[in-house]
Amino acid sequence: MFEVPKSGIFKSMAWSVILTNSTIKNIRKLPENIRARLHFLVQEIRQMGPIRANRLNYGKIRGVEDCYHCHLKKGNPTYIAVWKVVDKESKTVEVKYAGTHEKADYNRIC
Repeated sequence: MFEVPKSGIFKSMAWSVILTNSTIKNIRKLPENIRARLHFLVQEIRQMGPIRANRLNYGKIRGVEDCYHCHLKKGNPTYIAVWKVVDKESKTVEVKYAGTHEKADYNRIC
């Protein structure tokens, strides 16, 4: 099960991952298997950084610096995660959205 820390901040030696309040609310509504996939993605970002080219339908959000997305599950509905590097120096990433692809407005999210 994906455990959301009370502060919404995951800290690590490599990268820190912050979850926005709206993302935390969305995560709680996700099916358990999608939360598990998101948890694994967050762990990958913490350990190996925000560029996750190994992920399904991974890509940079066009027109926005350091903002990325990937599919957590394809099909209907398709679930995605969107994250942005907020500080390269302190290695901080913020997960801006986790939920269905249909409800995602990339320009508004990043």
